[in-house]
Amino acid sequence: MKITEIEIYRLSIPMEPFVIATGTMDYAQNTFIRIHTDAAIYGVGECSAFPMIVGETQDTCLVLARDFAKIWKEKDPLAMEERLAELDLYIAGNKTIKSAFDMALHDLAAKHAGLPLYQFLKGTKREITTDITLGIASPEEMVLKAKRLQDEGAVMLKVKLGKDPKTDVARIRAIRKTVGFEMPIRIDANQGWSYEEAVIALQGLEPFKIQFCEQPMRTWHDELLPQLRTETIVPIMADESVYSHHDAERLCKADACDYINIKFSKSGGIQEALKINKVAAEYGINCMIGGMLESRLALAAKVHFAYAAPNVKFFDLDTCMVGHLQDPVVGGIQYDGYKINISDEPGIGADIDQAFLNDCEKWVI
Repeated sequence: MKITEIEIYRLSIPMEPFVIATGTMDYAQNTFIRIHTDAAIYGVGECSAFPMIVGETQDTCLVLARDFAKIWKEKDPLAMEERLAELDLYIAGNKTIKSAFDMALHDLAAKHAGLPLYQFLKGTKREITTDITLGIASPEEMVLKAKRLQDEGAVMLKVKLGKDPKTDVARIRAIRKTVGFEMPIRIDANQGWSYEEAVIALQGLEPFKIQFCEQPMRTWHDELLPQLRTETIVPIMADESVYSHHDAERLCKADACDYINIKFSKSGGIQEALKINKVAAEYGINCMIGGMLESRLALAAKVHFAYAAPNVKFFDLDTCMVGHLQDPVVGGIQYDGYKINISDEPGIGADIDQAFLNDCEKWVI
């Protein structure tokens, strides 16, 4: 099999403003690719740039996508390790756009095998329920949204924090008072606190039954994570501190976290995500599969991955539910309330509606 052509699209999805500790997003800065072959099948991939986290923008993704496409033209997409190694040899980092190409190769390989991706990865279907995320706002605004989400059937909340510790505690206190103590709440500081602030915030949050706290501090404070864990009963989940299985090994050896959040946009895709999960499992550290602002297409790929990674116990697969104003996906992840399903079609089982793509900026290599 040979790659004959690669289509690249600027997949901008308008959305309600989404606020986290490090910035605000007004639209999903996504990139969509289709890798065509001489075997009459093509693979699809999507990534979502989140500049304040991964240091990539939609424009950097689109520029590199054209370079990657030229590297892969006329080559065998089933030689997956060789193809992905070529991208790493060409440029360091840039894991977000690499994840779209990784995803498309996995989609192609599974289609070629005539299997849904999770079966191609030796996985098995299981029940998955996602949380739903609250962006940062005033305590009063966040309470109203939390109550609305609960009334609409949400079963667990992920609350963005990472500002002033006392206000952050007030946010959770008000939310708990409104939704009660039966509803699981997990928090995400997105590196927003200093060590001293993290201690104040986490100790202040202890009475409110917090499932875990994602990434309380900047990654350059990783050496302080083991000490932070001794200061609080709130479990710590590493997110931005873990881009690769090498990072996972480093943190696990240091006893620096209770859990790890895996995101394709950090790992470069499914191949490395599986390696991170394997390392974490060896240390008895459970993982979460999360994301940036992907559509239901990339989310479907994440479900396939989760089916193949039993050590993934937490699911943050709500990225298309936190303010996307359009849904351009055909197939993909399906929601029954907050329970998740995917089809057994070969590959990922998703594509982007051509009518939507016709209005997107496009390159063909």
